[in-house]
Amino acid sequence: MSLRSPLGKALGKGSAKDGFSHWWAQRVTAIALVPLTLWFVFSVLSLPDHGYSTVRSWLGAGLTPILLLLLVGALSYHSALGVQVVIEDYIHSKPAKVAALLGSSFAHFFVAAACAFALLKVAFA
Repeated sequence: MSLRSPLGKALGKGSAKDGFSHWWAQRVTAIALVPLTLWFVFSVLSLPDHGYSTVRSWLGAGLTPILLLLLVGALSYHSALGVQVVIEDYIHSKPAKVAALLGSSFAHFFVAAACAFALLKVAFA
């Protein structure tokens, strides 16, 4: 039997409000992905053909590159947040957790940067 109060046991365990910004970012990116994904699917399906020249002209026209960059950014960030939660929940070893979080962050950043580079290269080449 412990003489410590429930408050004494809870102190030092972290703030109950600590995860709100993470939770909110996941919800905001999920909401942003709905119209962006619908736009992308309908835009690609409305192309007359899927040849390189058609897709290249579509990528360089109007708001398409901006919307695609927003889609890539939102997808990458949303995925990074989700993978972070899985890593934090299921990897219990501190060094392995830190390594997995770093690897995941670098991988998501690399994929987002590679997608943005490829998109801009094709759109403005």
